[in-house]
Amino acid sequence: MTLNWSSGALAEGLQCYRNGEFFLAHEHWEKVWLKCQEPEKTFLQALIQIAAAFHHLRKSNPAGTRSLLRVALRRLENYPVEFGEVAVEALRDSIRAWLEALDEGNEPPRLPFPAIR
Repeated sequence: MTLNWSSGALAEGLQCYRNGEFFLAHEHWEKVWLKCQEPEKTFLQALIQIAAAFHHLRKSNPAGTRSLLRVALRRLENYPVEFGEVAVEALRDSIRAWLEALDEGNEPPRLPFPAIR
């Protein structure tokens, strides 16, 4: 299966993610995830977990945010630098920066949300 980010549920979820509507992004992507096979299934699961992590952050749950980001990062570790038209290495780097910042302090970091591009 080729991941098509230009239309359908993936595109709608990406737009929601970029607008900070993390729960809605999760919902759109889950529709595609349910129908996927590997390796796309695990990849989308990681993206869904990233969206869920920032939904938890907005609900003042930094522990949930850290947990979901760690799991998502583990899922992304086996993917190449780019996969499914997404810059995976840049996404991993951003997640690592978020985890480091979350581990250092109690306040939400002043970092941009990890870009999915």
